[in-house]
Amino acid sequence: MTDPTAMSPSNTSPALTPEQALCATLQPALPTPAKPRKTAGKTGRARAREFVVQALYQHLVGHNDAAAIDQFTRDLIGFHKSDAAHFDAVFHGCVAQAGELDALIAPKLDRGLQEISPIEHACMWIGVYEFKNCADVPWRVVLNECIELAKSFGGTDGHKYVNGVLNALAPELRPLEVQADQHRRGA
Repeated sequence: MTDPTAMSPSNTSPALTPEQALCATLQPALPTPAKPRKTAGKTGRARAREFVVQALYQHLVGHNDAAAIDQFTRDLIGFHKSDAAHFDAVFHGCVAQAGELDALIAPKLDRGLQEISPIEHACMWIGVYEFKNCADVPWRVVLNECIELAKSFGGTDGHKYVNGVLNALAPELRPLEVQADQHRRGA
């Protein structure tokens, strides 16, 4: 009698009895576990911006108190990996300067502020706030980060709208930096 676990000479898998082969064909194949997906290492500031979008959404939609939103956001999973100082500056800065930020954004819109998505609105606030107050962040980085936020959290083409508005505001809010960048690029 042959051992069913013996290796067959033609391959390296164990030989199966007819009963084992029949059972194997009748049982659904188990999915192979996917390899853990490697994610690009996000910076603490990039993570902070993700939490800022969520916090600003709560502010814009729920009209919740900024201090309550701040506490709620800090309790979310993963917040410890973000740059808390950048979160504080951008979130509280956007809430405090909301009227001023909207006054800069509104002329660049093709519709009223109340008609844009709260996610797009939040992304634009972040961009305008950082253009004005975070000179250590290059304008193209601000623009790219806000576009990525809109892609991640917003509607299908919302990122294009955010790009258009922030791209129009960049020369006004960062004139020297934008001009130098255009000069380097030969534009």
